Amino acid sequence: MRTRIAAMVLLPALALAACASTPGDRAGPRDLTPVAGAPALPRGALYANCLAQAAAGGAYDRTSDPDTHLLRFTCTGEPAQAFYAALEAWSAARDSQWTADGRTWRSTARVIRNLFGVDYCSSDAAGDVRCVIVLNVGDFLAH
Repeated sequence: MRTRIAAMVLLPALALAACASTPGDRAGPRDLTPVAGAPALPRGALYANCLAQAAAGGAYDRTSDPDTHLLRFTCTGEPAQAFYAALEAWSAARDSQWTADGRTWRSTARVIRNLFGVDYCSSDAAGDVRCVIVLNVGDFLAH
């Protein structure tokens, strides 16, 4: 009986201790070495082309909530059409396509509550396609 009670007390304590020393722990010296990257996969060009067109045309703004600050880039034309087309099968498989306000919307992730922080494209019957890419830029943007 004593062993059983000790186990019931000790196991949760050990589990909690294991969580306290996860890789995200900030104790110890910081490693300021730049993180290694790898070549972008082909879909990376969809983001790059949309961002480039939006930035060149000044089609960006900011949005935030108390803890998150985003730059939001909106592209149109060829970059948006390519991104929207690439999202067709992806969005269908993830339940991230819907129709509202005369537009068909496709997002890169399933929308949980709203579009804050979500990359998405939309198109209307006339072929007006727009894509919105958001970048989490942190507190620097807010000041």
